[in-house]
Amino acid sequence: MKKIEQFRTTVRVSAITIFSLISTAIYYLVWRVAYNPEFEHPYHGKGQIFLVVLYFVVLMVSGIILGVMRIDELRRGEIIFYGAIALLFTNGIAYTQICLVEAVLANPTGMIYIFLLELLALIIWTYLSSVFVHALNPPEKLLIIYGSHLATEIVYKMSQLEDRYVICESANVDEGFENLTKHIDKYESVIICDVPARLRNDLLKYCYQNNKSIYVIPKISDIVIRSASEITYFDSPISKCTATGLTVEERIVKRIFDIVCSSLALIVLSPLFLVIALAIKLYDGGPVFYKQRRATKDLKEFDILKFRSMIVDAEKDGPQPAVDNDKRITPIGKVIRALRIDELPQIINILKGEMSIVGPRPERIEHVEKYSAEIPEFVCRYKVKGGLTGYAQVFGKYNTSAYNKLKMDLIYIQNYSLALDLKLILMTVKILFKKESTEGFKVTGKKDRK
Repeated sequence: MKKIEQFRTTVRVSAITIFSLISTAIYYLVWRVAYNPEFEHPYHGKGQIFLVVLYFVVLMVSGIILGVMRIDELRRGEIIFYGAIALLFTNGIAYTQICLVEAVLANPTGMIYIFLLELLALIIWTYLSSVFVHALNPPEKLLIIYGSHLATEIVYKMSQLEDRYVICESANVDEGFENLTKHIDKYESVIICDVPARLRNDLLKYCYQNNKSIYVIPKISDIVIRSASEITYFDSPISKCTATGLTVEERIVKRIFDIVCSSLALIVLSPLFLVIALAIKLYDGGPVFYKQRRATKDLKEFDILKFRSMIVDAEKDGPQPAVDNDKRITPIGKVIRALRIDELPQIINILKGEMSIVGPRPERIEHVEKYSAEIPEFVCRYKVKGGLTGYAQVFGKYNTSAYNKLKMDLIYIQNYSLALDLKLILMTVKILFKKESTEGFKVTGKKDRK
């Protein structure tokens, strides 16, 4: 078994602790020079200790939430990106604290220096951590066992991380259990993709007994079972899977969170709304907003709002997805689409209760009908309100298949928490720096849906 598997928690905790300690030290040293002397009553002794501990805790918690500690899984660029977001968040809280203590708007120059020094330290730390992890964790040699599908998509995606994974051989389920175990014995890790339930069960137990790492492409049933709670009333293990979506308490907390955040966002962004609205109106005199029928919780229909980025009557001949160099997109539309701000009016939908900040992306009615006919389980994603951002939006792509998006949406629904919402909101920033693909949606076949 690989060393990283045996010491994964130790490596991750050590990594995030070192990162937080270095950043906290930088913050403390610059703060003492740039801010502490300016206070009417400078911090001394216990006051300085409290300040340092508070900064360290906030940074460490935000780093854990964003996954900065996952140095054994993420690419260097992703670690740096999430680390930078954690630093911005923590420094924002620290700067707010300084302003409140001084009762004035403090000079931000010191905080800028702090962030730049921390960012440099983050880059160096990421590189050294990556070198250490790769030395401890050489690329895994894997066998992939597949069923009716050739699993080429999984092979392609994992081959993009050749410093982590090397798929050496593939084997079809038609070879039978005995022959498959002979293949398994040659490798340290196995990928099980689209394998019938009974054979998959036997393969999982064989791999577990022989200390093989197992990568399983989950089915919808796996996602439901994974979120089950344990019943301990009897001497037989029992798992309970809930199928009602969020509890009443969770819905109340989520709604309060949506109202507070959407109200603040509308106040802060109102000048930007006004500028965009004027630009759209002055360009061609058409309506500012574009309305589109979408489905939300319990398949209830509503009109989603967007800033109009296309010419008037762009879909008079029926729904047509936008493509590169689409002639229907106006000059104003190109700008707001590039900046990902054409979706901002959906904050109004959130305030009205038609949407949530985080949730499955609301689909067009015609898409719902199409996907539901081909994927009967597709309606399961409507146990919660549609969201402005969500699990599938953060971890998927524009052209991710409908079935894979469904699985990601169900992971969110079955594992909902306010902490998960906060994490997804912070991670949504990453999407703003990624160019979306304009390929059409693909729906998987009807197999592999048990």
